[in-house]
Amino acid sequence: MIRLYTNPDNPQSRHISQAIKVLQNGGLIIYPTDTVYGLGCDLYNKKAVERIYQIKGARKKRRLSFICPDLKNIAKYAHVSTPTYKIMRHLTPGPYTFILESTREVPKILVEKRKTVGIRVPDNIICHTLLQEFGHPIISTSATLPGQHYINDPEEIAEIFDHNVDLFIDSGFGGSEPSTIIDLTTDEPEILREGKGFSEEFFIR
Repeated sequence: MIRLYTNPDNPQSRHISQAIKVLQNGGLIIYPTDTVYGLGCDLYNKKAVERIYQIKGARKKRRLSFICPDLKNIAKYAHVSTPTYKIMRHLTPGPYTFILESTREVPKILVEKRKTVGIRVPDNIICHTLLQEFGHPIISTSATLPGQHYINDPEEIAEIFDHNVDLFIDSGFGGSEPSTIIDLTTDEPEILREGKGFSEEFFIR
């Protein structure tokens, strides 16, 4: 595994370029987000997605989310009503995963019979730079193995994933609280998981 010690506020361009090459070649990366460290790959690389399912010990019925740089092209991947868009605009970028009805643009391996997908717009400069230069979404699941707690120590992450991933963007200690998951597939938003950024006053706009 390649380990890149990266400035969290001003990521080195050569590190971003290396990570993008790994993604383009079907590899897996670990990268910082505004919550916990993420494990990801190219949204459209089926073999890479299958590797993540294998590492996580997860069946394909388990939802894998992906990150986008902003809401600009969100309609490409999900059906978004005007009220839903207003909620998302209010909360992005930020530590939230939105459950939405997927479009046909989302690979079948992520949705299967479920027809919904999790989308994030993280408030993190490394994520944003990766996404802008890569050009399309990146899978985002927590960098943990089955049954583990959320890990914020990069040394522990490196030890656990040394032989499982291709590149680790290490920007120092990460968060230990996952994103808040909000289901926006019905008329009334539903909190599926209370995580970072959760507030009872979510939808006051």
